[in-house]
Amino acid sequence: MEYTYMGRTGLKVSRLCLGTMNFGGTTEEKEAFRIMDRALDAGINFFDTANMYGFGGNGYRGRTEEIIGKWFAQGGGRREKVVLATKISNAMNDPLDGPNDIMGLSGYKIRRHLEGCLTRLGTDHVELLYLHDPAPHAGWDELWGAFEAAFRRGQFDYIGGSNFAAWQLVKAQWEADKRHFMGLSALQDRYNLVSRLPEVELLPVTEELGLGLMCWGPLHGGMLSGSLLKKLESGQRSGKYAERMTPQRLEQLRRFHTLCADYGSDEATVSMAWLLSRPQVTAPLIGPRTIEQLEDSLKALEFRMTPELAEELDRLFPAPAVAAPLAYRNDIY
Repeated sequence: MEYTYMGRTGLKVSRLCLGTMNFGGTTEEKEAFRIMDRALDAGINFFDTANMYGFGGNGYRGRTEEIIGKWFAQGGGRREKVVLATKISNAMNDPLDGPNDIMGLSGYKIRRHLEGCLTRLGTDHVELLYLHDPAPHAGWDELWGAFEAAFRRGQFDYIGGSNFAAWQLVKAQWEADKRHFMGLSALQDRYNLVSRLPEVELLPVTEELGLGLMCWGPLHGGMLSGSLLKKLESGQRSGKYAERMTPQRLEQLRRFHTLCADYGSDEATVSMAWLLSRPQVTAPLIGPRTIEQLEDSLKALEFRMTPELAEELDRLFPAPAVAAPLAYRNDIY
């Protein structure tokens, strides 16, 4: 396993981050325990969750954190070895929240939901606390005040943003700077071979601000794993990506399959290895439902991304011509 600093911080994390969104919903507790044990054995020290995870199948919001907390309770240094990230801002279907059981954040909700996370996780702190989405109503004076209070209580070490626009990151840091507070240290956003729009503004901003970048959806819902192509070739058209498939995209995925085979690998491994080769990326998030899927994800660490393959991928999945602000000039295109 390779490790890298999370942005400008002194914290080192594994190049793969274990996403736990399937635990408690589609992945039963016993299998989740096996996945976390194997991840730790493989050197993955970076685990990601959220207070809302666990609601699929027979689960409910908060179930994933409860499973992780039970895994920690087994001892053996599990909690101490893990850099743990969780997220708050979504509704938790908690009647005690009353009219505040909605998407968004407030000083009230930060205190209540963070305490709920810690209770379910069976710990007194998390290393990284994310705003799961930008707060639509609360101002940064309110938000940073609540986060500073929680920081002084020792309930987290670092703050991150998820699904933020570039301007929102800049405003958050500007407001934090005025308070002489460190502000954000990480960003989690969707970035992959299909979704390269972050290269216009988000990647330059994370680099300028020194934020660690964690990438969710690295396989774009199966589009970059080969599973969607197999589904489509067999005549299945269910699911949002299958239903939206264009002939041009389908041909692109066929060419991607052939390209990966020519390099002796599969689409998922190449997609993950491409992300690992991007200098701005701290860690892609893997979200295994089974121990076998975790083993498949680990193969990306051994795959060598050559300059020749990187160039072919750029031709197949074109990047934006340039970053902002030149990207907005009409004469570029």
